[in-house]
Amino acid sequence: MINGIFQITLYLGVLLALTRPLGIYMRRVYEGDLPVFVRWLQPAENLLYHVCGIDRQEMRWTRYALAMLWFSLLGVLAVYLLQRLQGMLPLNPQGMGAVTPDSSFNTALSFVTNTNWQGYVGESTMSYFTQMAGLTVQNFFSAATGMAVAIALIRGFARHTVETIGNFWVDMTRSTLYILLPLSVILALVLVGQGVIQNLSAYQAVITVDATTYDNPRVDAAGPPLKDAAGNPVTEKIATHEQVIAMGPVASQEAIKQLGTNGGGFFNANSAHPFENPTPLANFLSMLAIFLIPAALCYTFGSMVGDTRQGWAILISMTLLFVGFLAVAEYAELNGNPAFNALGVDQSISATQSGGNMEGKETRFGIVNSALFATITTAASCGAVNAMHDSLTPLGGLVPMAQIQLGEVIFGGVGSGLYGMLVYAVIAVFLAGLMIGRTPEYLGKKIEAYDIKMASLVILIPPLIILGGTALAVMLEAGKNSIFNPGAHGFSEVLYAFSSAVGNNGSAFAGISANTPFYNSALGFAVWFGRFWLIIPVLALAGSLAAKKRIPASVGSMATHTPLFVWLLISTVLLVGALNFVPALALGPVIEHLNMIGVH
Repeated sequence: MINGIFQITLYLGVLLALTRPLGIYMRRVYEGDLPVFVRWLQPAENLLYHVCGIDRQEMRWTRYALAMLWFSLLGVLAVYLLQRLQGMLPLNPQGMGAVTPDSSFNTALSFVTNTNWQGYVGESTMSYFTQMAGLTVQNFFSAATGMAVAIALIRGFARHTVETIGNFWVDMTRSTLYILLPLSVILALVLVGQGVIQNLSAYQAVITVDATTYDNPRVDAAGPPLKDAAGNPVTEKIATHEQVIAMGPVASQEAIKQLGTNGGGFFNANSAHPFENPTPLANFLSMLAIFLIPAALCYTFGSMVGDTRQGWAILISMTLLFVGFLAVAEYAELNGNPAFNALGVDQSISATQSGGNMEGKETRFGIVNSALFATITTAASCGAVNAMHDSLTPLGGLVPMAQIQLGEVIFGGVGSGLYGMLVYAVIAVFLAGLMIGRTPEYLGKKIEAYDIKMASLVILIPPLIILGGTALAVMLEAGKNSIFNPGAHGFSEVLYAFSSAVGNNGSAFAGISANTPFYNSALGFAVWFGRFWLIIPVLALAGSLAAKKRIPASVGSMATHTPLFVWLLISTVLLVGALNFVPALALGPVIEHLNMIGVH
């Protein structure tokens, strides 16, 4: 326990120490005041504008949104075509053929929306060229899109009586060229030093000493897994003496996967794979990279609006929410399953420590780091995993699911976490204004009916899609056929899948066969609407705020940097964000927990 507390404290300490310097650097990048050590990249930036015919004139929010949508649609088309044509493209040493249309559709939408939901097995589906030119490139662009939208909203708060919120193409370029690319190069080189592979070699076949026998699920011609009369999956025994070891350009994708809160692994096992995450230090750096930019953007926000206390208030709110959820996850996993005790099963973690749920976890990471990673990756919209979320205890699994359902505003994705939390801040000051009978204000801007309507759309659209999609999946045969686990856990798997898709997270309980036409299509639409139906109201809010006059603070103004506001913001996130999902969570992880402790 002491070691676990030390690791968590060390992680938060390093994260907070890096927040201010990176936050200042990003503010200078977006304001065009480039530090000396990156000015040598400015000719490349100008060349990109010239070659692409970019007009750097500032945009109204409608034009900003339209540019963002066109750019994203082109990204979807590019990634889709790369998958469908990969059999004819270079850098394909395993000779992988075209990906199916429904899987290509799902993956293209998923990576463009920063979700990186993977219904496929990466090392047996995607060529090196598709992984690099399609998926890795979108890891940069989707992250940069979220950062651009966050900066546009910050400008809405920082400016007054203007109609523009910046230029999407400039914000995208600077996010990629000066922030994401340099950080990714540094992290990739460090990861290579830790043992993460980076090559273009063909896969290596080795002969094992003993035969490996495994149960292989059988599928029918249409794709869904076969089940017997009792509803159990039909499998066949397969024995082999050969093991094929996948190779590939992993470190370059791993770095931006974590820094951009993308989460899509090169391998199916994701960050549990020793070629992606080989050492405790690599694991620590991966976790640090996931929160690094979301945390620093909070300081960037405070700096750009002229009051760094505002940024610290947002960051403290995120951190307190994160620590609370982490405590629940760690407690649940360290205590394990009491049903095993009644059966006489030894749950000892080591010779000196008893208890704990080690199922689905890597022994080199253990319970504390696995629960910490799971909480980090779902607080951010990352989706990388170093343990099987499907094997978490019911309460341990509830934590990742609930964090996603809150809108992933507890640090959240790069950019999306900050603009999501700022929307909650707008709602918090609105509720406070109702309680005292005063027109709400935030950062010198009156919060009026239009602003609340846009903020309400951001809050209400995700539950509509998540709950509607889950209900549809458990009603239709096409949805139920992919569920391997009956009862409450099977429902939790479906609920988690739609929560992850709409929240643009990408992680999964993985107990359902999601690579089917139904789930590929349903989740594909969910990731798209979950991303852009929220971004457009956020940009509309940014435009509205930028056009407002700034109101000087008075004795009646509510301070939004105090502990009282932090408490109000946390309460708003928990009450407004969570209440929609309480009945659904009761049908899934809550019932599972009660069954586990013997309450029927």
